[in-house]
Amino acid sequence: MITLENIAYSLPHKDLLFNNVHLSVRKTEKVALIGNNGAGKSTLLKIIAGELQPSEGQRQVDSTPYYVPQLFGQWNHLTVAQALGVAEKINALHEILGGHVTEDNLSALDDDWAIEDRCREALGKWQLTDLDVSQRLATLSGGQKTKVFLAGISIHQPHLILLDEPSNHLDTAGRDLLYEFVESTSRTMVTVSHDRTLLNLLNTVCELDRQGITTYGGNYDFYATQKQLANQALHHDILAKERTLRKAKEKERQTQERQQRLDARGKKKQEKAGVARIMMNTLRNGAEKSTAKVKSVHADKISGISKELHDLRKELPGVDQMKFDFDNSELHRGKLLFSAIGINFSYKETLPNEPLLWKENLTFQITSGERIALNGDNGSGKTTLIKMLLGDLEPQTGTLQRAANHRAVYIDQDYSLIDNRLAVYEQAQSFNTTALQEHEIKLRLNRFLFTRDEWDKPCSALSGGERMRLMLCCLTIGSQSPDIIVLDEPTNNLDIQNAEILTAAINEYQGTLIVVSHDDYFLQQIHIERTLTLARYVDIPIG
Repeated sequence: MITLENIAYSLPHKDLLFNNVHLSVRKTEKVALIGNNGAGKSTLLKIIAGELQPSEGQRQVDSTPYYVPQLFGQWNHLTVAQALGVAEKINALHEILGGHVTEDNLSALDDDWAIEDRCREALGKWQLTDLDVSQRLATLSGGQKTKVFLAGISIHQPHLILLDEPSNHLDTAGRDLLYEFVESTSRTMVTVSHDRTLLNLLNTVCELDRQGITTYGGNYDFYATQKQLANQALHHDILAKERTLRKAKEKERQTQERQQRLDARGKKKQEKAGVARIMMNTLRNGAEKSTAKVKSVHADKISGISKELHDLRKELPGVDQMKFDFDNSELHRGKLLFSAIGINFSYKETLPNEPLLWKENLTFQITSGERIALNGDNGSGKTTLIKMLLGDLEPQTGTLQRAANHRAVYIDQDYSLIDNRLAVYEQAQSFNTTALQEHEIKLRLNRFLFTRDEWDKPCSALSGGERMRLMLCCLTIGSQSPDIIVLDEPTNNLDIQNAEILTAAINEYQGTLIVVSHDDYFLQQIHIERTLTLARYVDIPIG
């Protein structure tokens, strides 16, 4: 179905993105394509789709792919029908039904008399029942756009499907529909995703890096187990290399001390024997050359071992290289932070006819140390409730009491607390409220994988994963960890490695956690204790 041989791709400025890619996908096989941010997963998917040409290598695809991209902005000017490639058929059908039976219209329709019914059925399957195919994509939410292109699978019935981060903008109900489809379909599929629930539904994992692709014959859990075994072996190799380095340094020290003793003993003998000064200088020069030669041999050996150790440590996953060191919240566990009695909200000031937001008034309490998920479909008011908890909005019915003297940090999916006008070091320094010295700030940055070359990098150029790591670094630099961290879809723009880094950091944090996420795997990993579910007062199109 798909054969890639020795595929390489260089970016427009000639930097090599990946090289030596070999991939074979059989008919009905479901493949997960994973890799760190910037590895080139979306680029490789576009090469398979035929939208990009490789710099080197051969591509053979035996069927016309149906490609669902990650971003849809380039089609915002199109209608739903145009984006799905069915506008011409639907227009021809309407023309024929209106009495304009021409050769052109019959040719355009190509006997596809059920095209409108098929579109209606496909869109309805993806919860877009009321969507008009003449509506422009620009009017739709990210989730609705994703569902439109997923509906196109049922409309076009392709044999090969290419999906790029299909669950990114979907709410829980949309993700469930996606999982059901992936699990039940017999079509060949290549999926780029960091959604580990989705990845576990695929039967082959291919990991992409600059050197090519490594294939694992199983789902994501199988891949994770294999990587864990490899990392354990890597840790063992690092410990062994560290022992070798210590022994080499000890050997160097012992050799130098022994040589110094021999040189001192020889000098005394020469002085007692009355050796002439010129001969003494000759002997001393010979001894110094011998000592220098021994030093050089040991230095070369130690340098070689140190380089091997450095190379091994670079292979460690990012989460194993980082130290979080979060302080504990100063609030005692169980302190009442929020008490809501019968609260609700409406945007009547901007939308006069807008009803109350939630079907039922909300009554709940949140205490210090809890780990809570806010659940609900898109548009159910999760962000509105967060703004109410943080004091940015007030309820229009009921009462909401907030505890005084607590520190809360709100982290959205774009990590907007990062100031794009600053460089990486300047951003870290802006959180330095305890007068840490420059070298201490740079040490923290190194802990979060920001090397010297990246300290002057503008924050505006950081990827989602880099912004997340810098945000965590800033929180550890602050004088005290926040009492409450609110995370709003924190894994949406993260690759698997960075999602694991975030998970490890959150699990070390001991304060109160409030999370909005449709990523069930992430919620399980961070040990959510209870869920507050929101439902809208009126039904709205879900996107």
